[in-house]
Amino acid sequence: MNIVIQGGDESIERMIASTPRGILVTRLWYIREVDPYEKIMTGMTRDGTFLIEDGSLVCGLRNFRFNQSLIEALRNVVALSPAERASGEEAFDMVAPALKIADFRFSEATRF
Repeated sequence: MNIVIQGGDESIERMIASTPRGILVTRLWYIREVDPYEKIMTGMTRDGTFLIEDGSLVCGLRNFRFNQSLIEALRNVVALSPAERASGEEAFDMVAPALKIADFRFSEATRF
């Protein structure tokens, strides 16, 4: 039950610097499977979501809910950081990189 994803060599700082407009998500929470066949997941960002404009962090944002196909998200990876050991509140330990994903879709902002 371990996830191990080989990383790349892009730093998070370079990922941010190469982003004209995007969102930096530092933590995900409450991830659940919506459609097991299509691997659509739902969840929310939590405690660390920031707007990126012209390669710089501009401001903090409210948390967002997402409904996203894991297969589609992995298909749209454009950069990987070196892999690091990580664990979450609701997940088992893993070794995974930070991912820069094009066209990740958030469905709505949360109230907090």
